[in-house]
Amino acid sequence: MNPNRRQFLKTTTATSLASTLSFPAVHAKHHGGKKYRTALIGSGWWGMNILNEAMRAGHSKVVALCDVDDRQLQPALKHVEDASGNKAKAYRDYREMLEKEKPEIVIVATPDHWHPLQTIAAVNAGAHVYVEKPISHTIAEGRAMVEAARATGKMVQVGTHRRVSAHNMSGMDFLRSGKAGKIGSVRCFVHYGGGREKPVKNTEPPKELDWDMWCGPAPMRHFCGNIPGSWGNAIHPKGFRNYLDYANGTLGDWGIHWLDQVLWWSDEAAPKRVFSTGGRPVAGTPVYTEEHQTTDAPDHQMAVYEFEDFTMTWEHRKFAGNNTDKGENVGCYFYGTEGVLHQGWRDGWTFYPNNKKAPLIHQAPELHAPDSQNIRELWSDFLASIDDKKRLPVCDIEIGHRSTTASLLGMLSLKLGRSVEWDGERERVVGDPAANVHLRRDYRGEWEYPTA
Repeated sequence: MNPNRRQFLKTTTATSLASTLSFPAVHAKHHGGKKYRTALIGSGWWGMNILNEAMRAGHSKVVALCDVDDRQLQPALKHVEDASGNKAKAYRDYREMLEKEKPEIVIVATPDHWHPLQTIAAVNAGAHVYVEKPISHTIAEGRAMVEAARATGKMVQVGTHRRVSAHNMSGMDFLRSGKAGKIGSVRCFVHYGGGREKPVKNTEPPKELDWDMWCGPAPMRHFCGNIPGSWGNAIHPKGFRNYLDYANGTLGDWGIHWLDQVLWWSDEAAPKRVFSTGGRPVAGTPVYTEEHQTTDAPDHQMAVYEFEDFTMTWEHRKFAGNNTDKGENVGCYFYGTEGVLHQGWRDGWTFYPNNKKAPLIHQAPELHAPDSQNIRELWSDFLASIDDKKRLPVCDIEIGHRSTTASLLGMLSLKLGRSVEWDGERERVVGDPAANVHLRRDYRGEWEYPTA
C-alpha cells in the first residue's frame, strides 16, 4: 500500500468538498494562452460530448483521435476540423497514438473495460487524463489507476460531472446546513421502463470495426451490433453497458453517479458491509448461442450499504417506470428528521418538509445541451488543476475509484449471493478469500493486468 494513502483517505474528501461547495475555479475563466496537445480515445457519442467542451474552452489543439470503428472515427475527424480547424490524425491503437503524438491531455471515453489500461498508459506517457466513469471494471484495476496517477504526478479527472452541477452543489449546501435535519438513510435509484428482451442476431463484425481490439483485455464474444446512433440491446456501439464482460450493468453505469453523491455528502470513503440481490424475471434468462445473444446484467437490483452512521440503499429496475413517486425517476432521497430532499438530475432538487404548513423548496438545474450535462464546468476545473499543479481536480481519480468501488461491491455481492464485509483501507473483503478472487480478473491474450 502507498504509505501516503491512509492520510489521503482521511483528508481528500473533506478538502475536495470544501473546494467544490465554494468552487470559484470551476466558473472562473481559464487563464493563459497555452493550447494543450489533446487526444481522444473513443470517438463515439459521449467522447465527442467531452471533446466538444474541450474545443469550446479554447485551450486544446486536437492532434489525434483513436477509435477501432471507422464508422465513428471518420465523422469525428471531420467534425473536429470543421469545428476547430485542427486536422487531427487517425489511429486505431492508442499505444501507437501515445508514442507518436505525445499528447499533453488524453480523454478516455471507451467502454468500461478499457479505461484502466488506457488511463495508465496515458499518464505513463506524460499526459493528464480525463477518464469517463466508471473508472474500471474491477476494483484492483482502479487502485492501479490511482497509483499510476500519483507516481507520475499527472492530473486525472473522472467524468462524474454531477459534482460540479449547480443544483447538486447547492443541494449539498442545504444538507450540510442541517435544514433537512439528521440524515439517517439515503435511497439511490434509477427507474426506467422496459420489458422482455429479444435475442439479437450474431453477425460478422463490419469491415470498419476491429472487433478483436474492441474486446481487448476482456473476453471475446460474438459480435452483435445496433444501428449506429441507436439505443439497443446489442453490444456495439452503446449496449455494452449491460454485458457483464465489458461493464457492470445499471449499478456500474448509473449507480456511480448517485452513490458518489452520497460519498460526497457523508465524507465516508467506503461502506462497511454490502448486500445485494436482483435478477432478470422480466428481461428473461440470458441467451448466448452461436446464433443469438442477449444482455446478461440484471433487469432489477437492490443493494444495502452499511456505513458508520447511516444506511444507503440502491435500487434500479428496467420495467414499470417510476410514475408514482416524488420527483423524477433518478437520483437520491436523503431522509432527514426535518424532511426529505430529492437530489435529482433534470428536475434539480426538491425538499419536502415534514411540517405540512411549510412550503416545498426547489432548486432548478443549470445543464448544458446536448444530453443535459455539466462537462463544461468539469473541464474548466480539470484545466485549472493542471495549471495549479498542486490542487487535485474536484473529481480526482481517488474519488472516482471510491465511487466505482461502491458500485462494484454491489455487483460482487450479487454475484456471490451473500453479503460482503469490506475493509476500505486495505481494499479487501474481510475473511472471505473466495470473494477477494473477484477483485480482479484474468486478461485475454497479450494484455497484462495492471498492478498497483
